[in-house]
Amino acid sequence: MLRIRLKVLKYGKQNIEYRSQNTEHRTQIKKVWALGSGLWALQRLFATCFILSTLSCTAKRVELPDYRGVDVSTVIAERSAIKGVEATFSVEFEKGDSSMTGDAALELTDKTLDLRIYSLGFLVAEVTEADGVIKSNPELSRNRSLILVDGLRNSILWWTIKDYEVEEQNGICQLRNSWQRIVIDKKTMLPKYQTIELDNGRELRIFYEDPMSIGQFWYPSKMRIELSRYVVRLQIKSISFTPLESPSVEQSAID
Repeated sequence: MLRIRLKVLKYGKQNIEYRSQNTEHRTQIKKVWALGSGLWALQRLFATCFILSTLSCTAKRVELPDYRGVDVSTVIAERSAIKGVEATFSVEFEKGDSSMTGDAALELTDKTLDLRIYSLGFLVAEVTEADGVIKSNPELSRNRSLILVDGLRNSILWWTIKDYEVEEQNGICQLRNSWQRIVIDKKTMLPKYQTIELDNGRELRIFYEDPMSIGQFWYPSKMRIELSRYVVRLQIKSISFTPLESPSVEQSAID
């Protein structure tokens, strides 16, 4: 019969130790104690890893540019030196309750456009435009053509606005001509949204979010283009700009 004698040690600290005269039982107790210590160490390891993971995932504050005191026409003139843009982005098309997602590759200038749209890695649509002539495969409706051609060009190359007047109020600049209006943050000189008047009183609306930078060049990485019941959302993954003076020199950023 196994007998266990309890002996109180260090009573002031209320520590109790169990001692057994049975060697085998004492060995079992040591094994249980070792297992408990190992589990405690493992819990501490998991807790430490969780804390480090949380800290590493904390978003860094983005220091946006500060153009206070700079005339908006100066910024427009600087950006007008860009000849073309190449970009890849995720895209989501919505019409009413239906939607479709995919990826796209774009080559764009102020006169030409080459857009390829992929779904699950397969090419599902291609749109080209040159000198105002639009071709697509498969054939697109007029609304989709407007969003994909006029919407993309004016949303990305927003500084190509012509014959504009400037209105300043409440921390924003409005660039306006007879058919287009762009609202720009005066501090960052980045667009917040723009509207384009179309025929029959319709309006193309473009909204901008999440500024990113390539060196000192800033651009919105998210855009939403709306026309009637159509909505297109873009998230830029990579982008490069080709300046007029040095067509062979490009800068790029990968998200």
